[in-house]
Amino acid sequence: MKIREIAGGLHFPEGPVALGDGSILVVEIATGFLTRITQSGRLQRLVHLGGGPNGAALGPDGAIYVCNNGGMEFFLSPDGHTLRPGPQPKNYSGGRLERVSLSTLRVERLIEQIDGRGLRGPNDLIFDSHGGIYFTDLGKVRPHESDRGGLFYVTPGYRSAQPIAYPLVTPNGVGLSPDGSTLYYAETEGARLWAFCVTSPGRIQQEPWPSPQGAKLLVAAPGNYYQRFDSLTLDSAGNIYVATLFHGGITIVSPDAKRWHHFPLPDIYPTNACFGGKSLRTLYVTLSGVGKLIAIDDWPVPGLKLHYAG
Repeated sequence: MKIREIAGGLHFPEGPVALGDGSILVVEIATGFLTRITQSGRLQRLVHLGGGPNGAALGPDGAIYVCNNGGMEFFLSPDGHTLRPGPQPKNYSGGRLERVSLSTLRVERLIEQIDGRGLRGPNDLIFDSHGGIYFTDLGKVRPHESDRGGLFYVTPGYRSAQPIAYPLVTPNGVGLSPDGSTLYYAETEGARLWAFCVTSPGRIQQEPWPSPQGAKLLVAAPGNYYQRFDSLTLDSAGNIYVATLFHGGITIVSPDAKRWHHFPLPDIYPTNACFGGKSLRTLYVTLSGVGKLIAIDDWPVPGLKLHYAG
């Protein structure tokens, strides 16, 4: 399969969202923008969100909902070509869940704390069929400490949230199986993929001890490589596509976790992916280190149609 570059010149892009007109929305973590990329590759920086916009998703009202991690420091790698994220910056603006109207570009902060504790580094989100939102908070790293993360559920209305699993170690990508019965999340530091059984909206069945958080482990750092897991998406067969850092590419895991393989990509920071195009046969991937959005056409398995797709 051939890799096609859609656009370059992006500042650590993440959260790709395929729209109905063929354009793609991304967030640019390093500069705080929500950006639209046309089919011809033209960049339209729609609105400056500030902080560190991370995951993004279309909601039932047609607005874009964004996990904003509050910002992070960025550095150039020794080769001078790859942008890499670092710790919590001095101008950290606090984690939050935001709503952006695509018609007016009005930005609204929805949730900034849960149970009296401020969000630290919201990362990725997914809507369920009921209009609720599952999202991860990865937390922040500072010179001598790091936060414990969590997985949360936001009820429709988007003014309150409840913990699903807390505390967690660096929870990142989040997704739902095609029938909505399984909730997946990717753990960054250990390169692990975990699964919860969903019993009702915002509620899960927990595995017994020694599971550290009640989830079932699907895969753990497959292969003999240094790698970290980032965001994820699914195809229509229920396979999970995990953006894989350092061992740059996409790790594709079958629903029963009996099969997995690695699809290599030309960047050590592929951070997220989404399906779009005709019959959802195009896989779009953000190559964040080199600041590009790429497309892989004629993917053999169609993507999973999201509940509120563009």
